[in-house]
Amino acid sequence: MKSPLRTEADAFRFLGVVIVGAALIVGASRLNVWAGLAVAVVAVSALTWWYWRQPSPGRPTVTVRASDGEIHRILVIANETVGGRTLSEELIRRSGGRNVEILVVAPALNSPLRHWTSDEDKARKAARERLDASVARLSETGLSVRGEIGDGEPLQALEDALRKFGADEIVISTHPVGRSHWLEQGLVEEARKRFPTPITHVIVDLEAERLPSG
Repeated sequence: MKSPLRTEADAFRFLGVVIVGAALIVGASRLNVWAGLAVAVVAVSALTWWYWRQPSPGRPTVTVRASDGEIHRILVIANETVGGRTLSEELIRRSGGRNVEILVVAPALNSPLRHWTSDEDKARKAARERLDASVARLSETGLSVRGEIGDGEPLQALEDALRKFGADEIVISTHPVGRSHWLEQGLVEEARKRFPTPITHVIVDLEAERLPSG
């Protein structure tokens, strides 16, 4: 059975719909039993319609912009690992001397409370600082790279970027297993189900990179 609750944002929206529906049913029932029954039928029908309108996670659900074939375009999504040496080395390796254009997207991650109150300034500022530093370092290697802040939901950030950037491949950068919320949420697997573009997962261990060599 498919489930539309692929992300935390989906779960919050579904919970909100259920709460509002329940409140309407209780209110109508206090006035009249038949009114309560009618509201319940309408609410269940609406939820059923919403459920089946959600795209199936088992196949690509996004129409992406096609690459023009002249430039190899790489879409990168990363948060705290955006400035990691491992990620930079992987992007240089994947460029392989080709004519490459890289777009790095950093989701403005935020707490659920700040998200619902639209207080995202701090999250966007922190993401912008990390992103600018990473883009500057990559640009020093001679790569054509630019960055932008994306939606706080990583899958949505990817979808938004793919609609305007004809990516030939996607690179998802995360912390190692056990330290990555994205991996706990199954981001890489969900992205591969949802998008037809080839996806590479790069693990960046920032703690190991900070250790002195030798």
